[in-house]
Amino acid sequence: MNKHIKQINTLWIMLIVLTLFSAYMAEKATPGLNSIAIMALVLAIKGRIIVDYFMELKHANVVVRTLMQVYFYVIPALIILVYLFPEQIAKWTAL
Repeated sequence: MNKHIKQINTLWIMLIVLTLFSAYMAEKATPGLNSIAIMALVLAIKGRIIVDYFMELKHANVVVRTLMQVYFYVIPALIILVYLFPEQIAKWTAL
């Protein structure tokens, strides 16, 4: 089997395992900063894998790749901030 195909298959299995882990955490874990941080980390890892290997941006234009990677770091950070400061963020986003 081609080395590239083996790597993609391994990454695909890793994405499935991380997704199943996220689903398990969502169902079983007690909501708290630790579980939210773990879920945000899993989101960032999955995003990075998808951007680099499945969207094939690992060797793309630096600006495009950086923008996509930043997205998968900003969203998890925002999730944690919403958990930590829900009232303040609700005030900022209210119409």
